Amino acid sequence: MRPVSYARATDTAAAIAFALGDPHAEFIAGGTNVVDLMKDDVARPSTLVDITRLPLGGITPSATGIRIGALARMSEVADHPAMQANFPAVVQALNDSASPQLRNMATIGGNVMQRTRCTYFRDVSQPCNKRAPGAGCAAIGGVNRMHSVIGTSPHCICAHASDLAVALVMAGAIVHTRGAGGERSIPIEALYLLPGDTPQRETVLERGELIEAVELPASTPARRSVYLKVRDRRQYEFALVSVAAGLEIAGGTIRGARVALGGVAPKPWRAHAVEAQLIGKPAGVQTYAAAAAYASVGMRGFGENDFKVPLIGRAVARALAMAEAVS
Repeated sequence: MRPVSYARATDTAAAIAFALGDPHAEFIAGGTNVVDLMKDDVARPSTLVDITRLPLGGITPSATGIRIGALARMSEVADHPAMQANFPAVVQALNDSASPQLRNMATIGGNVMQRTRCTYFRDVSQPCNKRAPGAGCAAIGGVNRMHSVIGTSPHCICAHASDLAVALVMAGAIVHTRGAGGERSIPIEALYLLPGDTPQRETVLERGELIEAVELPASTPARRSVYLKVRDRRQYEFALVSVAAGLEIAGGTIRGARVALGGVAPKPWRAHAVEAQLIGKPAGVQTYAAAAAYASVGMRGFGENDFKVPLIGRAVARALAMAEAVS
């Protein structure tokens, strides 16, 4: 058993100082991800920095959107009336995640930062470049039904696990952080990194940088949005593919559109080509089907996950029709 130190931060500056003082320290709040990784011997922190006493909770609506504290619980955010009225896709993504027990513990900041559920990453007996750079990627040529079909590299084909992050990308969320270099505001689409030659690095955050809040700007597509999750079973299952889609329709014409995909890439995947095909077109199933054909451009499977390529187009078309029906 590995010894682990524990430090309870009393303010944000102290939390950052703890993390900077120990290169193997990790923040812990709900613990629903980091503790699992510790049990699997994947995460080996020398210090756990408890941030649960920091004033980073709360959900604050305003005329320009909603600011969600990083320590707000998933269930708390999903139950908030302002979220349900203005960001239905985000609420659906939260409710489609994990189990009620986990949603009562897990925080928004922790969910955004959760790591892949790739079985090879979580099995220390298997080679994994993300866990041990240079070891190889056992998923390539292995059991890869749940893995990515775009944004991969010869070093990693894992899929990003978060439902919430997909909906946040669709909504154009901004992640507010604080670290040794001060405060930063990062568009969530730019937060995540593709594996490339450095699969062990998953986000642009620096060591000791702490998420303080997630800001959701008000918009018509975010208000008229849905989250569609295709999975093997109804509860407690990760996405085979997922789609967060939002539309702005005026006079029967699509004036704005945002589409993000999950389960198909190592990060939440913004479907810019689909959006471009929708703008200025008449709302309707024919338009959605034609635009959805662009969702799979550039995608390719690795054997067991080949089915994701045609499936994602059908899911996008369905999600867009569902978004049109949102009042």
